[in-house]
Amino acid sequence: MKKTTLKDVAERAGVSKATVSYILNNSNKPITEETKARVKKAMEELNYVPDLGAASLTNKTSKMIGVVIPQTEPGSQLMFHNSFYSEIISSIEYYARKIGYHILISGTNVDESYIKHIYERNLDAVIAIGVYPDEFFDQFKKIGIPAVLIDSYCKDEGFHNIRIDDELGGYLATKYMLDKHHKKVGFLSGKMKEDGVIKKRHEGYKRALSEYGIRYDKDLIFEGEVDFDSGIEIAERIVRDTIPVTGIVTTADVLAIGAIKGFHNKGKNVPADYSVVGFDDLEISKYITPGLTTIKQDIYGKGRLAVEILSRSLEDKSYPKQDIIIPFELIERESVRELQ
Repeated sequence: MKKTTLKDVAERAGVSKATVSYILNNSNKPITEETKARVKKAMEELNYVPDLGAASLTNKTSKMIGVVIPQTEPGSQLMFHNSFYSEIISSIEYYARKIGYHILISGTNVDESYIKHIYERNLDAVIAIGVYPDEFFDQFKKIGIPAVLIDSYCKDEGFHNIRIDDELGGYLATKYMLDKHHKKVGFLSGKMKEDGVIKKRHEGYKRALSEYGIRYDKDLIFEGEVDFDSGIEIAERIVRDTIPVTGIVTTADVLAIGAIKGFHNKGKNVPADYSVVGFDDLEISKYITPGLTTIKQDIYGKGRLAVEILSRSLEDKSYPKQDIIIPFELIERESVRELQ
């Protein structure tokens, strides 16, 4: 079947091709509502689909937002092992689509330049999730397109920022465990990076221990990858090596769920033998047995806010920089036992 063209729509509506183009591109040309309605009806009748590539050349806009997902190390796989990313990306995609934009998801190594990618794809804006080297952020300043950073502690005031108070989150998760009379509390996380969310949550863990008069023990800090398998491996090692912990505070639900599985593999039970606290409140966390006690953050809301900020920045070049800290709460389920 022949593809409907701009000329076909113009002929059906009884207007010029230029008029149809003005309407499609939301031009400020003086066009009556009656003409707009006629053109819209013609497009519907002919099943006309605009050529986004041609529109991009005409308007110098691609209607594309780049979404950058971090990778743990150069050459490693994308971190889609953690459903935190699928939840936040689904939010970004939904709200971007509502304002007429599409998203382009990219994984970037810590040693990879992203500026070439932006130029090649003619991206209108970027959302970057996680921690990157300073050089990565310097690239955005050179191009001057709107950028929102999610879960970043980049100190440059030239970017929009969305995050939670991660230090407080780590503190409250640990305090909850200590309030249940656990004295040997381990900390299970991904690799700690300076000014990253994991490092902040670790600082909160240390603060809680200090307030309760408990000595910080490096042997109870377990760093791995932020994925299910790493949680399993570390939990199995805790049992195998009889490491003296009664509870574990994790920096991600996916690690906590892996740890529960690892303890089970070694014939141990959560919370009878070990208690576990997660972080994120992923959808799956309330479905597992036992239900996971965790720090609930508004993952979906982070994606929505990022798109809202970009939408305003694209409309108004002078839109002021936003630094938004989203509230969170501790969700109590069944994965922590109170000791006597």
